Amino acid sequence: MKLLVIEDDPTVGQFIKHGLEEQRWGVDLATDGDEGERLAATGAYDLIILDMRLPKKSGLDILRSLRGRGFERPVLVLTAQDAVDAKVQTLRAGADDYVTKPFAFEELLARVEALSRRPRAIASPLLRVADLTLDRDTREVRRDTSPIDLTAKEYMVLEYLMRHAGQVMSRTLITEYAWGYHFDPGTNIVDVVINHLRKKVDAGHAQKLIGTVRGVGYVVKS
Repeated sequence: MKLLVIEDDPTVGQFIKHGLEEQRWGVDLATDGDEGERLAATGAYDLIILDMRLPKKSGLDILRSLRGRGFERPVLVLTAQDAVDAKVQTLRAGADDYVTKPFAFEELLARVEALSRRPRAIASPLLRVADLTLDRDTREVRRDTSPIDLTAKEYMVLEYLMRHAGQVMSRTLITEYAWGYHFDPGTNIVDVVINHLRKKVDAGHAQKLIGTVRGVGYVVKS
């Protein structure tokens, strides 16, 4: 397995890293939220161990962002908060399990091993909303049987909306997914791309699939 540990305390981070490497697993260590999220978003890891209190970006924000972008690998949270509501909050944000600090390495290892044994869901590469299809393997997009030629960003935005079909996705979430977290949030680039998608996907069809919820964001639904 390849694991990512996101922990800003150098003593704790190195302790976890060395212990997991003794199990013959590959381990990378990130020491702040920005670096951790950047590495996690590459999709190169089978499991992530995520501390909640991090500089630059909190673990909870990272967790919500990754799950919002479709990250499906297990995430084990490290938290110093023993309160029930704090644990519930992390689980609702998408954590698979948690360990409360201070912890014994044996407990951490047992939880990592348990998560690693969970079968991964086999997701179909084909996304479908009404007669609109998007193949994530071939990157082909079709409305009925007619192919739709999209730019790279148009494809990313459409794929994101179709992966969350029926859910209203905010401009901020779309921007973060397609352009990254340091892109100027004040730009209207999302609106421009949505307009292009409407012309390519909905023009000439009685059923319009790309909708706007004013003041909130955009949605793809039949």
